[in-house]
Amino acid sequence: MNDARGAPAAARNSPLAAAVRGGILPLVLVVSLFFLWGVANNLNDILIRQFKKAFELTDLESGLVQSAFYLGYFLFAIPAGLLMRRYGYKAGIVVGLALYAVGAFLFYPAADLRTYGFFLFALFVIASGLSFLETSANPFVTVLGAPEGAERRLNFAQAFNPLGSITGVAIGRFFIFAGTDDTPAQIAAMSPTARAAYDAAQSGAVRAPYAVIGIVVLALALLILVTRFPAAHESHESHEPQSAEEAGWRALRGRRRFIFAVAAQFFYVGAQVGVWSYLIRYAEGTVPGTADRQAADFLILSLVLFMLGRFAGTALMRRVAPAVLLATFAAVNALLAAVAIAMPGYVGLYALIASSFFMSIMYPTIFALGVSGLGEARKLASSVLVMAIVGGAVLTPAMGALSGLAGINWSMAVPFLCFAVVLGFALSVRRRMRRAEASPA
Repeated sequence: MNDARGAPAAARNSPLAAAVRGGILPLVLVVSLFFLWGVANNLNDILIRQFKKAFELTDLESGLVQSAFYLGYFLFAIPAGLLMRRYGYKAGIVVGLALYAVGAFLFYPAADLRTYGFFLFALFVIASGLSFLETSANPFVTVLGAPEGAERRLNFAQAFNPLGSITGVAIGRFFIFAGTDDTPAQIAAMSPTARAAYDAAQSGAVRAPYAVIGIVVLALALLILVTRFPAAHESHESHEPQSAEEAGWRALRGRRRFIFAVAAQFFYVGAQVGVWSYLIRYAEGTVPGTADRQAADFLILSLVLFMLGRFAGTALMRRVAPAVLLATFAAVNALLAAVAIAMPGYVGLYALIASSFFMSIMYPTIFALGVSGLGEARKLASSVLVMAIVGGAVLTPAMGALSGLAGINWSMAVPFLCFAVVLGFALSVRRRMRRAEASPA
């Protein structure tokens, strides 16, 4: 467990130290992956609003953007883990980037055909690639140094993910939300010809941004393919010899902490994706007169706080045990979600924005705590934890359905329950570690 006493060892095994030993370029390339999937993840928050206008969708139907996206994560996490076990982390990264690029390029014909289902398929392909990337990059970072520094190293690398998230929302704000903010009444008053042109413009706005993203991702895949990765990055992954069977599913079934981590990750991702997906909708629905681009600014502010929280959390873990920090942040976020339910308007909106700061450490900390001590089973465990991202596919439409029934503020009851589960996981880990510390050596 990270604490002040473990800081010197962690410093010697920081990502920077690993870069000095293994070459700076591989580390930079791996960290860039965290940035790239942040771009894809948070462009979805823009797409939900854009497709809602272009295809006249309900909140539930627009939530299918996240369902298609996170279903790709769910279905391809195990294949990614199996590929990684056989061919290594680098192979998983290259395959993931290739799929990411293909999915981005599919937005071009999807915009021409103006078919919502085609857009959802393109997002599914992108997410399939991201499943390979997350399954490979997250455990790669945890084994770059000493085990006791894994949580802090992964939080450090994940701190670059919000930079990608901010970039994704900025792309959406300036290149997708670049048109006029027509009101529903203005849209309804359009002639059939004008309405067809309006819908075509709304769906076509995504064409150029995704084409550029595809080119950048493909170039990165080629660069990684020709870059030599350090051969010793798995040196501490297994401390005891294990058979293939022990390193597989049998080794995971009895691991209570790991199973709880999977559940916590499922609910955490559902909360994060849901809050960000419906933040624009919450702003427009509870603060009259809020335009698309102004609402996107609220989302950008949320992501800036998320990024600051990652760096702050990484620093705090030098003195506060990760499980304790996770429990504290989860409790604060449950309270903020309750405020968003009870006080719609600016107060609830600012509560949701603030929750991003406290969500910051959750994914990497749950991930690192979940795979801790699993040895060679870490790779399959990483696949299952990535599969848990399907929480974003399941819970975001649930929020949309609840919004349709009771109002957008009541949709935040779902994140409230999710943060309660994360709190339970963190307290469980802390109790187990206290018992381990108290037991005789």
